[in-house]
Amino acid sequence: MKAVSARIVKGINIGSLMNVADNSGAKIVRVVGIKRGKGRKGRQLACGVAHLIKVSVRKGTPEVRKQVFFAVVVRQRKEYRRNTGERISFADNAVVMLKDKEGNPKGTQIKGPIAREAADRWHFVARIANLIV
Repeated sequence: MKAVSARIVKGINIGSLMNVADNSGAKIVRVVGIKRGKGRKGRQLACGVAHLIKVSVRKGTPEVRKQVFFAVVVRQRKEYRRNTGERISFADNAVVMLKDKEGNPKGTQIKGPIAREAADRWHFVARIANLIV
């Protein structure tokens, strides 16, 4: 997995509700786990842009509801800093659903912009993105 070239602030906790930015059939998901997360004893894990997470579908089509999938965080409201000095934040928290851990997306197109850090780390997701910020 490629390293991210920014200081990502972990602004999304376990249990957070997030929008789905692709056309996989899910609309709203809840974060249930963070893969490859590093934490401290007694502290709950958090995640940010370009992290791999496990999500449970709350709203969407009946085929995907109440199921657990892997997803990648592509937008977050909490502002983070890039190495160039610019600070980036988005209007919402959003994920892209994945078929497997390798990064193959479940949908065929992504609505809205995605962060450059997520596009660099997950090139299969970047391939179907309309706008990379």
